[in-house]
Amino acid sequence: MQAVKIGLLGLGTVGGGTVSVLSNNAEEIARRAGRGIRISHAAAKEYNADAIEGLEQIEEITDDTFRVVDDPDIEIVVELIGGYTPALELVLKAIENGKHIVTANKALIAMHGNQIFSAAQEKGVTVAFEAAVAGGIPIIKAVRESLAANQIEWLAGIINGTGNFILTEMREKGRNFEDVLKEAQSLGYAEADSTFDIEGIDAAHKLTILGSIAFGIPLQFDKTYTEGISRIEQQDVVYAGELGYRIKHLGIAHKSDKGIEMRVHPTLIPESRLIANVNGVMNAILVKGDVVGPTLYYGAGAGSYPTASAVVADLVDVTRALTTDPENRVPHLAFQPDALVDTNVLNIEKVETAYYLRMQVIDRPGVLALITKILGDRGISIEAIIQKEPAPGLSNVHVIFLTQRIQEKNMDEAISLIEKLNCIHGNVTRIRMEMLE
Repeated sequence: MQAVKIGLLGLGTVGGGTVSVLSNNAEEIARRAGRGIRISHAAAKEYNADAIEGLEQIEEITDDTFRVVDDPDIEIVVELIGGYTPALELVLKAIENGKHIVTANKALIAMHGNQIFSAAQEKGVTVAFEAAVAGGIPIIKAVRESLAANQIEWLAGIINGTGNFILTEMREKGRNFEDVLKEAQSLGYAEADSTFDIEGIDAAHKLTILGSIAFGIPLQFDKTYTEGISRIEQQDVVYAGELGYRIKHLGIAHKSDKGIEMRVHPTLIPESRLIANVNGVMNAILVKGDVVGPTLYYGAGAGSYPTASAVVADLVDVTRALTTDPENRVPHLAFQPDALVDTNVLNIEKVETAYYLRMQVIDRPGVLALITKILGDRGISIEAIIQKEPAPGLSNVHVIFLTQRIQEKNMDEAISLIEKLNCIHGNVTRIRMEMLE
C-alpha cells in the first residue's frame, strides 16, 4: 500500500525530533500503521539541518507554510509551530482542504479547540493532539479511551516540568526561586520569558484539555483558575517538609455535585504520595475513576524525542483510521459532540480545600488568640499550629497554621482580617493543601 504523505509545519525541537523518529523507526512504524508514513513537504522559517536526522528524505522544504496545507497530495498536516498565529489560520485552512491534523499545540487547543473540532466534524477529518499534554505520556488516550468505562472523579497532575524542576531544586538543595529559575533558563527548561511556565498558564492550557476530556465539557480555558509559583519562598518549602508535606505545582480537575473545579496552583501534598516524589523536569498525572480507582501516569513531559513519540503515535492512529467512517472515529473530546454538557465550572471562591498559612507575628501574649478567633468565626478548623523560634534580637516569629477543608471565600475573608491586625507583619502566605486520597 502506498505511503501516507504528510506535511510538517515547523522544524524546531519537536519538529526535528519527529523527522528523526519517522526516519529511524520507519519500518516499525509502517508495521504498526499498516502502511508507510512519509514527510513529503515541510515548512520552516529557520532550522538546524545538521541536527536533524532524516532531513534528506523530505521531498520539499519551504518557508511558505500555506503551500504545505494547500498541497493536494498531503493527507495529514502536522502543526508544530506553536502559539495562536498563524497556527490557527493554518489548521483551519488545512481542515477546509480536507486534511487531518496532528498537533502538539496545547495553547491552540485550549483556546480555540471548540472552533477547530467543530470545523473538523463538518469536514469529516480528525484532529489528534496527544502531544499537547505531558509530552510523551499517553494521558489523552488513557483518559479518552482506556478509562472509557469510568466516570472520572478527579485528576491531579504535575504537568509543567519547569515548575517541578524549580520546586525540586528549592527542596533538595535549599536554593531560592530566582537562582533556580536562572539555571532552568540556562539549561533550556525555561524560556527567556518564563511567564507561561512559572505563572501556571502552560499548565492551565493542559488542564483545560484534560478536564474537558475527563468530564465531557467544552474547552473553557477562561474558567480555569491559575496561580503560579513565583511567590513560593524557600522557608515554605522547608516548613512543608517539617510537617511531612511537599509543595508541588498541580493542575487539579474535580467533579462534585456542586460543579467542576478546574484549578492550577502550588499545593501541599503528603510526602508519602507517589506523585509527591516526582522530581526534576518529569511529569505525572493521577487519575481517579469510579471503577478502576486511582491510576498514575509518569514520564517525560517535554523534549524533542518524548514529544515526537506522541506526535508519531497520533500519526499512526490517524493513518489507521483514514478509511474509517468519520462518524465511527474516536471523538475529539472523548464524548460525541452532541453529548458534551455545559456543567458549571466553579469559581475559585466556591472551591473547598485545606490550607497552609504562614504569617509573621509579634511574639507577645494574646496574638494567637486573636488569629484563631478570626478563623473560628468563619468556621475554619485548625489542624495544627507551629510557632518557630524568633531569630536572635528579633521580636517577630513565624507561625504556621494547617487548617481543615473550608470554602475559599471564607478563607479570603479571614486572611483579609488577619492582615489588618497590628500584630501582623506583611502578608499572609496561603498555600492550598490536598490529600489526593
